[in-house]
Amino acid sequence: MKILFWGTPGYAVPTLDALNDAGHRIVAVVTQPDRRRGRGKQLIPSAVKTRALELDLPVYTPEKIRRDLSCQQQLADLGADLSVVVAFGQILPPEVLFQPPLGCWNGHGSLLPRWRGAGPIQWSILEGDVQTGVGVMAMEEGLDTGPVLIERALAIGLLENAHQLGERLSQLTAELMVEALPLIESAGPGPEYERHRRLGLRPQRQDVTYARMINKSDYQLDWTGSALAIHRKVMALFPGAVTHWKGKRLKILVTEPLIARLQKQLSPSAQQLVGRWPTGEQSGGTVLGACDEGLIVSSSGCPVLIREAQLEGKSRCSGRALVQQLQAHDGDTLG
Repeated sequence: MKILFWGTPGYAVPTLDALNDAGHRIVAVVTQPDRRRGRGKQLIPSAVKTRALELDLPVYTPEKIRRDLSCQQQLADLGADLSVVVAFGQILPPEVLFQPPLGCWNGHGSLLPRWRGAGPIQWSILEGDVQTGVGVMAMEEGLDTGPVLIERALAIGLLENAHQLGERLSQLTAELMVEALPLIESAGPGPEYERHRRLGLRPQRQDVTYARMINKSDYQLDWTGSALAIHRKVMALFPGAVTHWKGKRLKILVTEPLIARLQKQLSPSAQQLVGRWPTGEQSGGTVLGACDEGLIVSSSGCPVLIREAQLEGKSRCSGRALVQQLQAHDGDTLG
């Protein structure tokens, strides 16, 4: 089939590769414009654009596809059978959604209708979901409101950060999209309601949750919260959760909540630390002790093990090296 591919971050690259490897003809790739990043503020292309150019595919980078009528017409002239969208980053207008004869299909990294919108991976971890997954849905004008063709779940590990979970979900998105395309092709063109009926799409339930955009304040750790809430924030916002240490910014990269009921889900070395420090006797963020695994810090309940962190102006450190770099002593505080 002739496919118009829409995507921007590295998350979308496995799907682009999978469609190309499956023998489909990708008539063009649409991605976000190059953005200025890093200390030098150089223009950096998106991961999808970089990969598309490696595959010698035409690339379009509209600033706002909704307003760019010229780009809309150029894309229509390509004559794609369908559009595939994976984390593109813009709302597609009706003129784009309903142009391909086989529709516009989105690979979304959650079990819809849970976590519609931006940041579904981060929010699934922040809210303590035990599982997430991927759905391939027919796109509508609403935000992630379309009926679902294929869906598959994945368990979320207690010690899995958003980057690790995202890699697993990106591979699953690629697999499901390749699986979905023959079904979509077999249903053929025609009125949308007829195509959807032939495909047996599942309408989404009404118990909707929205994944709002993560903002700067979300990255700040609150040591008066529970050990599990602190750990989830570190995992969900990896590598960006921050606190302060003796007037300097400290980025917290790897933690484990030393909670007895979760002991079997912890690493073997952390399992041995559970119960060794009293709970509730120190204010949140107080250093309770140090060990070869890192720094033990109080929360509102059970302690948190900080395994790896990065102090402002320093390289990331873990274990005993982190304790030495911070020159941490019992009773010191974070926050």
